[in-house]
Amino acid sequence: MGFMHSVQPHRNDLLKSITFRCYAELNDFLPREHKQKQFVHRLRTPLTLGEAIESLRIPFSELDLVLVNGRPVSMNERLYEDDYVSVFPTFETLDISELKGGHTPALRVSSFILDVHLGKLTKYLRMLGFDSSYRNDFADDEIIEIAAKEKRIILTRDRLLLKSKRITHGYYIRSTDKHEQLREVVRKFDLYSQFKSFTRCMTCNTELVLKKKEEIKLLVQQDILYLYDEFFFCPDCRKVYWKGSHFKRMESFIRGLTVEES
Repeated sequence: MGFMHSVQPHRNDLLKSITFRCYAELNDFLPREHKQKQFVHRLRTPLTLGEAIESLRIPFSELDLVLVNGRPVSMNERLYEDDYVSVFPTFETLDISELKGGHTPALRVSSFILDVHLGKLTKYLRMLGFDSSYRNDFADDEIIEIAAKEKRIILTRDRLLLKSKRITHGYYIRSTDKHEQLREVVRKFDLYSQFKSFTRCMTCNTELVLKKKEEIKLLVQQDILYLYDEFFFCPDCRKVYWKGSHFKRMESFIRGLTVEES
């Protein structure tokens, strides 16, 4: 007596072709063959949009708008054969809330929290007047919690940190040079109109207070008191700043950033 055998589908039969196009700096997370162009990604279905984005290794915190076949959808949207997915980076300077639907809104006043690798960038952001939280012993969970509580943008050189789904606003710093890092952040978040240079302590992040020389004469050397009349005092760490040669170099650098914007 013969037996009738059922035929099991090959696992590859479950793979579906989905087309992706990632824009702007999101291409930094893609392999070379997929950068700056649409590409077909073979994925095992059924799956959600969020699962597909994770398979591309793009942190959710770098996303602001995702369209499937031209319409904005949530990360729980199911994907099907021949879907076309357009993925856009965070638009911090544009109000696209009508397009984004339920996505996280941009932060209109920019403040930051930086990981252990970005101490020098922290000082430069504070120099421009931006509220920038930093410690060289921040744990990843602590960074995420502070960012959520204080509505800060996470800046990091650690891609794994940005993979947390608890992060709403985060950015992976591409450059390793401190000056280029600052240019990168200023351009990314279009910070030019928010510059309040030399109003915040570069050491502890506290807002500075303008002081006359008589008020801080015990805190600086006599030759500095003789040369300058205007001083900026940090009421927290009691550091004193004045417009010396370092100030002029930084002022020139800031003017350069402003020229780039125009």
